[in-house]
Amino acid sequence: MAAPTQFAYRTLQGIGVVDAAPVYESLPGFERPSGDLRCCAYSPCGRYFAWASREQVFVIDASVGHNVTTLSAKNVNELGFSPLGTFIITWQRPGKDENGDAIKNLVVWRVIDGVGGEEVDGHNAVGKFVQKSQTGWNLQYTFDERYCARVVTNEVQFYESGNLATVWNKLRVEGVCDFAVSPGDNHSIAVFVPERKGQPAAVKIFNVPDFDTPISQKNFFKGDKVQLKWNYQGTSLVVLAQTEVDKSGKNYYGETTLYLLSANGGFDSRIDLDKEGPIHDVTWSPNSKEFGVVYGYMPAKTTIFNTKAAAIHNFALAPRNTIIFSPHGRFVLVAGFGNLAGQMDIYDLTKDFKKICTIEASNASVCEWSPDEKYILTATLSPRLRVDNGVRIWHVGGGLMYNEELTELYQVTWRPQSTFVPPLDDPLHPMPTPHASALAYLGTVKTPSKPAGAYRPPGARGTVTPLAFRREDEGGAAYVSNGSMSLGTLGVNGFGKPRRREVPGAEAASTEDTSAGQVPGSGPGSHGIPIAGLGAADGDETLSKAAVKNKKKREAKKAKEAADKVAGLAPPIAPGTESVAIASPNPNRNTDRVAQLNGSIGTAKTKKSSPGAARDQPQSHNLPPKPVQPQQHQNPQAPASTNQQPHRPSTPPANGSTSVTNPDSLLSPGGGPSANNPHEKKIRALLKKLRAIDDLKMRRAGGEKLEGTQIKKMETEDGVRTELESLGWVE
Repeated sequence: MAAPTQFAYRTLQGIGVVDAAPVYESLPGFERPSGDLRCCAYSPCGRYFAWASREQVFVIDASVGHNVTTLSAKNVNELGFSPLGTFIITWQRPGKDENGDAIKNLVVWRVIDGVGGEEVDGHNAVGKFVQKSQTGWNLQYTFDERYCARVVTNEVQFYESGNLATVWNKLRVEGVCDFAVSPGDNHSIAVFVPERKGQPAAVKIFNVPDFDTPISQKNFFKGDKVQLKWNYQGTSLVVLAQTEVDKSGKNYYGETTLYLLSANGGFDSRIDLDKEGPIHDVTWSPNSKEFGVVYGYMPAKTTIFNTKAAAIHNFALAPRNTIIFSPHGRFVLVAGFGNLAGQMDIYDLTKDFKKICTIEASNASVCEWSPDEKYILTATLSPRLRVDNGVRIWHVGGGLMYNEELTELYQVTWRPQSTFVPPLDDPLHPMPTPHASALAYLGTVKTPSKPAGAYRPPGARGTVTPLAFRREDEGGAAYVSNGSMSLGTLGVNGFGKPRRREVPGAEAASTEDTSAGQVPGSGPGSHGIPIAGLGAADGDETLSKAAVKNKKKREAKKAKEAADKVAGLAPPIAPGTESVAIASPNPNRNTDRVAQLNGSIGTAKTKKSSPGAARDQPQSHNLPPKPVQPQQHQNPQAPASTNQQPHRPSTPPANGSTSVTNPDSLLSPGGGPSANNPHEKKIRALLKKLRAIDDLKMRRAGGEKLEGTQIKKMETEDGVRTELESLGWVE
């Protein structure tokens, strides 16, 4: 008779062991410990359960809860068992003794005291080692516990499990940093050597103890670290290689690649994935004949491959990053955890990958199948989330069976069982009765009256979502990353701003005119001003997003300063620099400024220009036309000009208001004698509105979608011009 399903958890207050379906009660005979409990673990065979306090390690019989042994090991941070439960391994933080020597912080104990080994506090310690790193701290055993291995500098050392005092054999590999012992009947080992000194990374497979030549090998670049995943029979190995940094800038977490090797050397290949993006998860099926991969930018793609790296089934695109096969291989769970919504899709592989249900398990930190593959356990753990911690058990058909809220839950796991005995009944039928805790929880959950959906601004409500904003699984275009976040080019489905600026009413610019980033229509001989962002600069693809943004700001500032200088809108001359000659396209502007600084405030000046000056003077595209200035008596103190034009009478305003006498001062606030005049201040404000309206026209002509307030602002142009005419501004 198969043992009942059981799970254990560790919280801030203590440890609990619970018999699951159908009773959902604490294990009889188990006294719940309390206090500062560091870790807990089941043996792979499911026979024992152990936990560690500050002073001791306790081992109990998982079936009845009785104490089996107690080890006097202090400050244990990690626990582990050998495959058959013969040995228990403890790890403490590294330190030094009184003589300054490193403490042997990894200790291997016999669960049941036997003959042999070093006696420590009345218990047999089979071996002790110095293990500084907590990553990969445990020994790796063969399936029959005949040998165990650990990695040291440039070699993997093998020991006979019963005698850890003497090294039995060594696998010498220069630069080895990781390894994985096969879980199958064949004694094989895979080792990984990262890239070094221009040499590619390598994964090699050896038979134990024949370490002369590898039976299978794969060399590749872009491999700073790997995950070595053996299938359950130990006949094939999947290698998930990853770089620390993606040099192309497409992925923040580095670049990932996938390789497949056979243990006998008959097959090795890189697995080509047809969707761009990172590899989120890869898992072997318990039948050792197929494995699943979740890959690509969201929404991700999930594919089942066989042992020849051929795709045999593709699931629908969805925001998923986890794939887990049930212990007997009938079902597969495809879920999205972490920063995703926590949806779990359950598929029946025996019925042509038919989808059974979708379960909503938001904020789940742990997801595990029960050994009888009838239930799925999910939990929210601390410190990832310190609120809403608890354990929930779901039926494979989708119903919630059990719910328990806990305070600061740190660890939860199912009790392992043998997978060689298949389930005696159908996991789907009949549907079990939910526990009272599940019914109480479901009674508190509010069902939304209608799907909330994504937020839509008021202006977009009631309209069809543009394709550019849809996910790929909703009919939108596939996401393609080119390492740049710039929207300078026209995006998919017409989304994004065009590169080329268009001036309303102007002729279309040729490719030669705009290839260098000039304003359309500014050909050779004219004042062509390069615009920042038009045309990619050399080396921009190697800059970060922030650097490119700052560079564009600097270029835009320089372009604006150059445009103002060409248009004659340079700032006024500072006091004391009247005699300094300033190069300007309009020589009259300097004369006017000198006349103002020489005391001609309050008097009008005669407009002086040379023949052809109006023809040669550059025009500003951002300013409206200047008004016709009324002529008054010439200032006798102003210097005479040889090219003086005759006086031209101006038309007085219709409403009798004073006409504008110095339009230059309107364009540069504070630059004229009447800069503080309320009449001219109002004219300057209206001119500013006209420039803003012209800018909105250019943006709309360039294909940009304007807001409702901007469109209303454009409709006020006629009123602004009418008000300007009433104030004496004549175009």
